[in-house]
Amino acid sequence: MPIHGEVHTISGGFSDEGCTASQRKRYVRSVYSVAVQEEDDPLDIDLAFTRADLRDVVPHDNDLVVISVVTAGRRVHRVLVDQGSSADVMFWSTFNKLQLSPDLLRSYIGCLYGFAGDQVEVRDYLELRTTFTDGTTSHTESITYLVVNANSAYNILLGRPTLNRLRGVSCIRHMKLKMPDLSGRVIVIKFDQKEAKNCYENSLKTKRGVFMVVERPPWQRRPWR
Repeated sequence: MPIHGEVHTISGGFSDEGCTASQRKRYVRSVYSVAVQEEDDPLDIDLAFTRADLRDVVPHDNDLVVISVVTAGRRVHRVLVDQGSSADVMFWSTFNKLQLSPDLLRSYIGCLYGFAGDQVEVRDYLELRTTFTDGTTSHTESITYLVVNANSAYNILLGRPTLNRLRGVSCIRHMKLKMPDLSGRVIVIKFDQKEAKNCYENSLKTKRGVFMVVERPPWQRRPWR
């Protein structure tokens, strides 16, 4: 079959290392460069899913990846892990519930858009140390969250930037997210299937929900009104 062209995915946010043209060019050059990984990196370990991981899974119809994390001294539930998102997002309502100081917010010049093209208001961004734990071991990373003002059934949306930094791998069939800790052990975080179903039902009732956010290139952005 002849190939008449190519279709590329839309990406953006902090996964592209910036919003300016020079920052994007630098990112593209880094993509084509060969990186040498250190052999003694404790985070580079094999992650596998087995039949034993299915024992506690309730039969489901493609449930969403919903977990809980610890950040700002509080456990936050209803955290959606979305590999299709190019940004890590915290919703404005969650920011207020965490009782965070507005002084933590930093200016963000980019514009985020929903998958359908609707514009999402960004209230700057902030960095928070976030812990992922299975009750036995844990992994803590500083995550850059874009704070958006939009209705959502979720409190936080974690995209590719965080999964890549964690070396995390999620599996829908096994309903688990696996990642290494600093000692080389494997953290196994179970998806909350009950919470996932509740979030899905609530999202259907929400007029304006954000499940996947992308950033348009500068030449496609529309001015604020």
